[in-house]
Amino acid sequence: MESTYKVIELVGTSSESWERAAEVALLEAKKSLRDLRIAEVDALDIHLDDAGEIVSYRTKLKVSFKYLSE
Repeated sequence: MESTYKVIELVGTSSESWERAAEVALLEAKKSLRDLRIAEVDALDIHLDDAGEIVSYRTKLKVSFKYLSE
């Protein structure tokens, strides 16, 4: 069976961890996208405050879902 998938980029943030940041992004994506297939971590980074303390973790994901033309 042949299929087509669309890939989008999402960035999730969390004060807890990179894993939680990824989960936040996927939970939000599930609200409006159907047939999510693959989530690939593209980048991880940390936002620091002026004192060098961690403010938040950011996870950039490439997410694919089945493309249905209208």
